[in-house]
Formats: sequence, structure tokens, C-alpha cells
Amino acid sequence: MQTYLTLMLLFPLAGGLTCALAGRKLPRQAVEILACAAVWGSFVCAALAAASYAAPQTVTLGGWFSSFDLLIPISLYLDPLSLSLAVMIGFVCGLIHVYAVFYMRKEGDYARFFALLNIFVFAMLTLVLAESLPLLYLGWEGVGFCSYLLIGFWYTDKNNADAGRKAFITTRIGDTALVIALAWMFQLFGTLSITQLNGMGFLMPGSIVTAIGILFLIAAMGKSAQVPLMVWLPDAMAGPTPVSAMIHAATMVTAGVYLLSRMYPLIGSSATAMATIAVTGGVTAFYGATCALAQRDLKRVLAFSTISQIGYMMLGVGAGAVTAATFHLLVHAFFKALLFLGAGCVITAMHHEQDIFKMGGLRKTLPLTFWCYLAGAACLAGLPLTGGFFSKDSILVALWHKGGTLYQSLYALALLTALITAYYSFRMVYLVFGGSDGHKHVHVELKFMQLVLIPLAILGLFGGVLNLPSYIGEGFLTRFFAGLAGGAAVEGTHTEELALQAVAATIALAGLLAAYVRYGKGRSQRLLEAKAYPTAMAAFLLNGWYFDRLYQAVLIRPYQALSGVLWQKVDEGVIDDSLDRLAGGLGFSGSWLGRWSTGRVSIYIVSFAAGGALMLGYLAWLAL
Repeated sequence: MQTYLTLMLLFPLAGGLTCALAGRKLPRQAVEILACAAVWGSFVCAALAAASYAAPQTVTLGGWFSSFDLLIPISLYLDPLSLSLAVMIGFVCGLIHVYAVFYMRKEGDYARFFALLNIFVFAMLTLVLAESLPLLYLGWEGVGFCSYLLIGFWYTDKNNADAGRKAFITTRIGDTALVIALAWMFQLFGTLSITQLNGMGFLMPGSIVTAIGILFLIAAMGKSAQVPLMVWLPDAMAGPTPVSAMIHAATMVTAGVYLLSRMYPLIGSSATAMATIAVTGGVTAFYGATCALAQRDLKRVLAFSTISQIGYMMLGVGAGAVTAATFHLLVHAFFKALLFLGAGCVITAMHHEQDIFKMGGLRKTLPLTFWCYLAGAACLAGLPLTGGFFSKDSILVALWHKGGTLYQSLYALALLTALITAYYSFRMVYLVFGGSDGHKHVHVELKFMQLVLIPLAILGLFGGVLNLPSYIGEGFLTRFFAGLAGGAAVEGTHTEELALQAVAATIALAGLLAAYVRYGKGRSQRLLEAKAYPTAMAAFLLNGWYFDRLYQAVLIRPYQALSGVLWQKVDEGVIDDSLDRLAGGLGFSGSWLGRWSTGRVSIYIVSFAAGGALMLGYLAWLAL
């Protein structure tokens, strides 16, 4: 097992370093093959580790840091949670790498691109497999750094560079909370081992566990784009589409959900922390869905949908259903990668046009993309029998059985969000693929790009087999996660579960019907909406509830004003000016005294004599 875990990390790391250091000297095809082989090699190791897995185990590769009581080894931990994510990351990122080879075929700087993609995978696997929080934090910062560089990959465009900086700065807020939590836990427990910390929660008062849980939640808010730190993710669409697919499906945004799931044994005993996580997830799910309703940019629709779906996963963790949250995380990775890569095919065929109101008619010209994209939209909408239906329903069932006014209210909010999700999912499908117009350009690379969509479509549609409802039989993930905290199956009768599924199915079909009535009957409504000036509500949703403007007014502009005062008034006006005046005075004094330096000995002797005479006269005056 140690060999599998070591190679799982070393393959993408070695591939990334080789591409970064020697990529410019290698042929493009060699770099592409190396980058893809590194990720697929990591996936093979993950699959072999899954095949031989028997029980949770810790593998120590060596020492990293040692100072007094602080010991940080390079140790990896393999259990059902980390193993399931490692397999998913390797497979989905491997497909995205293959897709990227053809998507970026005409782009320059290929060595930098594939180096960053490989290191991105290495950082996420480090985060998932880490047994100690400092090693997890190393992977945490690694995915943030790689996302910054990949979002701003086309850095010569100011908007792209600004989007990368926005993502990096916003997520730093959450990272600061995580550092505080790490330092505090070491002070409290004397260790940073995840497995040891998860067994020590009973030693601390509930208020301290709650505070630590809130700090972890703030960290997850930044990395997983949850309210109120979600403003960076829609702008992250400035990067290449394969990058968007990796960030949204297999890396970066799922890191926050994983952190809370991993530390659930520690923070799960705090009802306040769990309720806060659930409320954050519920509000975020509703926020993302409503914003997606009004978006015109295809990738921004998917970006807001990711914010919403991560909110569902947070709801699952907050309800104590780690299995349900992980189930939705895995299935979401399949269909969200499918949707982003399908969007890349559409954008390529449309000469890089991303406005969905300027699309249409691609159902006939890109039939393979259409059917795969339709599968992804069905999963996102939670249509019955799709993988998305079963995974989302497992979270809804967990909320219902949690009970209490708060969780029942969150259940109702999640149902409303599901209705909106189904509506905007098929709004997107009808606008992009319906009708008969739209300019398209099909080339050789696009034909290969479409092939990558097929396995993702199959996994998305049939991903429900990972954890089928209890009335069919005990689900695989339920059995696999049985020994984990929060991994137990939700208690309830089969009749009740069927009734809840019927409600969820009705909601999803109602959203589909509403989208069909508005957009599926022809182009007239689409044309009218495309030309119309957005209403106040549409503008509100289009601009993400104006959170960016709020932060500009409350945080950024006051900071800029204060910086201007400190720079121009204090730094330049007081500090620099006083130093300049002092230097000027000393310079003038030196110049005046320098006039006495004539170089003539006779003047020096006369001056010396005059000075001596003055001193003698002064002493004589004192003696009188």
C-alpha cells in the first residue's frame, strides 16, 4: 500500500516538474503525453489501492519538521473517504487532461499549462491523503496557488489577470481562519495529527469545539465558494475551460467539503457548528441557483450551479450525513466535468461565443455533444433515476430525518432550490441546443474532444449505483463508510423514503416543464428576452445579488481611501517630507561649512589663530 500511495503522489509531481523545467526543450506532443501519463498513472495506483484496501491505515514516508514538541511527519492516511476521492480525482482529471490536449492545441505556452495541471492534481491528492493538518494545509495552499496561475493563464488580458488575483485574495480569508484553527488545536491538544485530533473532541468544552468548527467553516467558505466568500468563482471562468472543469469537478471547490467531512468526528459533537454549516449550505445553494437563472454566459451559468451544488454538500455535512455529502460530491464531479467540457465543445464550435442567447441549433450539428450535455443537465436537475437524483435525494432525506424547525426549513429551502435548478438547467439546454440558427465550426480537435464526454455521461447517469436507496438494498457507499463518523445510513422506513423521493422527482419534473413552456416551444421568447433590457430583479440576479458592489463599497473603497491617506498624507507628507527637510538642512549646513575648505594653508593658520584667540578671550572673560 505504501508503494501505491507514494507513486500516486509522485507521478503528477514528477510530471509537473518535468514539464516546468524541461518542457520548452521537449516537443509539444511529448509534453502532452507525459502530462496525461502522469495523471493516469496516479489513477492506476489509486485503483490498485482500492482493489487491495482492507482497513484504514497510516503510511509514514519520512520526517518533515521537528522542533521541541512540534513533530510533523510526511504521513498519509487511507480510509474510505480519502480513497473514494483519490480514485475520482485521478479518473476525472485524467479525462480532463486528454480533453485539454485537443482544446489547447492552438495555444502557446503548453509547457506551463500542463505543468500547472499536473501540480494541481498533486496538490489535491496531497490534501486528500494527508494524515496531518500541516500536510493538508500544504495541499490546500497548493490548489489555491495553481488555481491562481491557471485562472489567469492568459495573463496578458487584464480581466483574466484580475480574476486570478481575485480568487487568490478572496480564498486567503478562509486560509487565515484555517491557520488560526491549526495553531489553536496544537496549543490545546499538542498534536496536529488528524486521526488523533478526531478522537480528542470529548476533552474540550463544547464552546471550544464550536469555535474550531466555525473556523473550519470559514476556511471552507473561501475554498468552496460559499456565502459570503463566493464572489471569486464566477470570475474564475476567465481561465481555459479544462481549468474550469478541474476547479469545479475534481479539485479546489470540493476541498472545503472534504475538510469538514474529514474533521467531522471532532466538530460533529457541536450542534451549533453543524447548524451553522447547514444554514451556510442552504443559503448558498439557494443563492447560486437564483443567480444561475439570469446568466447569459454559458460558463457562468455552470459556475453559479457549482456554488449551489456545493451548498447541497454542505447541507449534507451539516445534517450529519457525511456519506450523502460524499455521494453527491462524487456524482457531481462526473456530471459537472461533463457539463464544462461539453460547454467547451459548444464554445469552440461557436467561434468562442459564450452568450447562450446567441446560440441555438447545435442539437443537429453537434449531436454527440447534445446527448452528453443533456445527460449532464438531467443529472444537475435531479431528474428521476439519474445519478444526480439519487445523490441529491440522499441529502434531502437526511435533512428531513434530522428533524427540528431549522432542518425542516432547510429541507423546504432545498426543495425550492431543486425546482429552480431544474428550470435553469433546461433553460440552458433549450437556448444552446434548441432552434435552428447558430454559427458553428466543427474541426478535427472538436471530434476528439467530444469522445471524452461519453464516459462522464455514463458515470453521471448511472452514478446512483454507488449508493442506491435502502429499499433496493444497502448502498455500496453506505457499507463502505459504515465505520466512519457520519457514515451510518439514515434511519427511516422504506415508505417514507419513497414518498420523499416522489416529492423530489415531482419538483424536478415541474422545473423541467416550466423551462419547456417558456423556452422549449420556439425561438420567439428567446429573442424577446435577448433584446429586452433586464428588469430590476433580472439585473439583481445577473450581478450575483450585487455582492461585488457591496464589497466594493464596504471593504475595498474604504481600504483604498485609507491607503491613499497613509500613502500621500502620512508617508509622503509627513515621513518622507520630514526626512527630506532634515537631509536638505544637513546638506545646506555642509555646503556652508564647506566654504572654509579653500585648500590654502595660510587661511587655515589664520583661522586657527583666530579661533585660539577667541577661546583665550572667552577664558579671560570668565576669569574676571
